Amino acid sequence: MTRLSPRNALRRAAGLLAAAGLLAVVPLAGAAAPARADEPPVFTLGGPAETGLQPYRAGGGPKPSRLGITVTAPSGEEGTGFAGRFTLTFDLSGVAGFADVAFDGAASGAETSDGGASGAGASGGGTAPDCEVTGAKAVCVGTGVRPGTHPVAALVVTAAADGERGDSGTITVTGEAEGAAFTPFTTRVTVGGPDLVMEELPFRTELVPGDRQQAPITFANRGAGDAEGVLLTLRYTRGLDIPQRYSNCRYSEDDPGPSGVGRTTALCTVEGAFEAGEAYTLATPLTIEATERAYRDTFLYRIEEAGPPRPAPAAFERGDGAVLRAVPVTGPQNRAAGRTADPTPHDNQREADFRTENTADFAAYGDRVSGARGATVTADVGFRNVGPAWIGHLRSGEDVAVVDFTVPRGASVVAKPDRCRAVTAAGEYREDQRSPAPRYLCPTSPAVHDGEGLGLPFALRIEEFLIGAEGKVTVRAPSARNPALPFDPAPANNTARLVLNAGDDGDGGPSTPPTSDPGPDASPSGAPATSAPGGGAAGASGGSDSGTGSGHGGGLASTGSGALTVAGAAAVALTAGLALVAAARRRTGRHS
Repeated sequence: MTRLSPRNALRRAAGLLAAAGLLAVVPLAGAAAPARADEPPVFTLGGPAETGLQPYRAGGGPKPSRLGITVTAPSGEEGTGFAGRFTLTFDLSGVAGFADVAFDGAASGAETSDGGASGAGASGGGTAPDCEVTGAKAVCVGTGVRPGTHPVAALVVTAAADGERGDSGTITVTGEAEGAAFTPFTTRVTVGGPDLVMEELPFRTELVPGDRQQAPITFANRGAGDAEGVLLTLRYTRGLDIPQRYSNCRYSEDDPGPSGVGRTTALCTVEGAFEAGEAYTLATPLTIEATERAYRDTFLYRIEEAGPPRPAPAAFERGDGAVLRAVPVTGPQNRAAGRTADPTPHDNQREADFRTENTADFAAYGDRVSGARGATVTADVGFRNVGPAWIGHLRSGEDVAVVDFTVPRGASVVAKPDRCRAVTAAGEYREDQRSPAPRYLCPTSPAVHDGEGLGLPFALRIEEFLIGAEGKVTVRAPSARNPALPFDPAPANNTARLVLNAGDDGDGGPSTPPTSDPGPDASPSGAPATSAPGGGAAGASGGSDSGTGSGHGGGLASTGSGALTVAGAAAVALTAGLALVAAARRRTGRHS
């Protein structure tokens, strides 16, 4: 470690929080602005807006606070990262005299929530920056910044021996690099600030739909200063509900769309002076309910100082119930005796995972389409979650299921949804993704809501006119070795058929999906058929004869592949014979 002041020897305290945990819960600077191809990339420096320090204790030494600095680079199509060298400059003059600053150059390298590594050793995906402090200035030199948000430096800040409660100042970070630009960042450091700690609640985590339990949210101020008002954040997934709607809370469903989880967020501003060394709990406990659609759900609860009034986000609506209040905890647990004060915000937040005994019925649906040879028709296939539960893999981020589509004989795919990939007839990897394939695998997102599903429009060119040719549509687990859906109690409806040119023997005609068809617009990322492996477009005519598509065949059971039946062959032959007879009569009429 390189120290700002030699008078105070800084020792890295055991149990310091990894930068990953710190950065996961504090507000960071906004995402980097995308750069045009003819402009250098712009990286945004960030970190906690404010950091509190425990006052220096005579004979006890300083209590360190960790301050993590991040860099955000454009991601996705807008950014490819940066491989060159960069320099970060820290202006420490704002805290000189009351705080000592050191750089933790031996960070643990623990994984962060976004896949990076914690501490200075991460440096946004390149080599660890080399930091040196000279007076009231520090310079760090590193190499490489990869897309996304990643830790770039870790500061350890302590109150100086002659610092006083209430001392406050700023640290400003700027960056420069050849071929790149940096947006500066400023954070405030204060001696004697509050340190709010959320207590973990002993929830029952194995539930059945309809279960209710109380959530007496409890927090303590283990800092050296009082908190003037607190902000309580509650966030819970689709299968949970908190029936109360308080008037000092604002509520929003963050991502209610079919491709999102559908978390509800409540931001509750609780007024009052929350004194250092005291513990507080809600005057009336919250009620957490597992609804009829619960399956695997999470509940996050977080406490922080309210700070200055914040404008209400447009998506949030204020509750119309009573006022949510917090009162001091009575009894021996009121004081936080024996606990080491920790001014970092890592322990402001707790999360609970719930498992509810519930099921979700995934029902596949097929289609019936008709067309002449050379025509292009659009078939809509997919599945729908009949419920009652929603299914989400929030921790792992894995796809919930996959739709396995086998193309009917006599047809080829000329356009498919972007999410679908071509495989061999046996379901194995296929390098060629552009030419038509006999089979396609289409994964879902990590969340499938109750009442929704995945609609997949395929554009098919009819290469050979076969009556009743069948393809198969199956919704299954992502692993072909273990295809069963563990939550689905009715596997019989996981398979449906796509029928081309159905005959008139009752095995044709439109039908509907298990309930209303979600269609591509109502399905999780059910993209329209825009990717054309054969060069065609969905719905485009493949020749002078135009094809027609009919309704979905969700009720069709899979009974095997279709072929030219004897009755069908006779009908075709009869039609051809009648046409020849009519033509002969016309010629006779012209010569008579």
